[in-house]
Amino acid sequence: MKAIEISSPGAPEVLRLVDRPLPVPAAGELLVRVEASGVNRPDVLQRTGNYPVPPGASDIPGLEIAGVIESGDAAALAEHGFAIGDRVCALVAGGGYAEYCVAPVAQCLPVPKGLSSLEAAALPETFFTVWSNVFERVALQPGETLLIHGGSSGIGVTAIQLAKVLGSKVIVTAGNDEKCAACVALGADHAINYKSADFVEEVKRLTDGQGVNVILDMVAGTYVERNIRCLADDGRLVIIAVQGGTHSEINAGVVLRRRLTVTGSTLRPRSVQFKAGIARALRQKVWPLLEAGQVKSVIYRALAVEAAVGQANGAVQAHALMESNVHVGKIVLTW
Repeated sequence: MKAIEISSPGAPEVLRLVDRPLPVPAAGELLVRVEASGVNRPDVLQRTGNYPVPPGASDIPGLEIAGVIESGDAAALAEHGFAIGDRVCALVAGGGYAEYCVAPVAQCLPVPKGLSSLEAAALPETFFTVWSNVFERVALQPGETLLIHGGSSGIGVTAIQLAKVLGSKVIVTAGNDEKCAACVALGADHAINYKSADFVEEVKRLTDGQGVNVILDMVAGTYVERNIRCLADDGRLVIIAVQGGTHSEINAGVVLRRRLTVTGSTLRPRSVQFKAGIARALRQKVWPLLEAGQVKSVIYRALAVEAAVGQANGAVQAHALMESNVHVGKIVLTW
């Protein structure tokens, strides 16, 4: 099969299109003929040598795929209601940038009715992450207000839509006015250009000084202290990435007096059992929303892996595009 490997840590150009042996599914797994692969920020971190591959995972990057079931554990397929030839999308711990990929059956979901494999490949990583953190870990409730940093990212556009359709108010931050407008078009109640306004002051203004109930943060660093100032009493901050650094200084007394929760998680190293629980919740509560058109897959650009002669392969282009930070929504590779 064709696959993208990281020849050495470095710039996007280290991503090479190579031949690799077909992976073999183990017990509880299936083999997917990949039609599209989602591109995510952790892929970039892995490429630069800043995100080690979990033990036992493929060294090939890629955390989400969509395609057709080629083979697999018959008992596991039957248990989860799948058959050879079904179209599925899956969250994987690695190996997604390839023509074939193995995935735990429990981490697979049917491609929602009415969606293409291209659209479905943009779902697993962001929907698993948002559901696990926003709706399970910090339990956003209808009527509460959610602040999302990076509202135009793949995570951001997913969180906006899910929070709105499930009855919450949404404020986002983004890096320019165009991105802010795109977030509002997706349903955000307010969007703050963090380069031209102080988001702490804007959140206070927009909430009449009350603050927000939940914050989804992928920055960390100095944002943690500023986030705490944005929270309402009993507010919850969940950190899912540390793009702004791993060290933060906070006033712990404020956390105590106002009964605040500061938490976080990473998804990739969690067990199949844990991810299976998220998959079940998504299938029951979110997939019907996708099939009804109440939530949609937001794709900024799709790039063919095998690019035209004289051009860099699609993965190189995708990573360069992601690092440019101009995209709104997801970047997807097609095979």
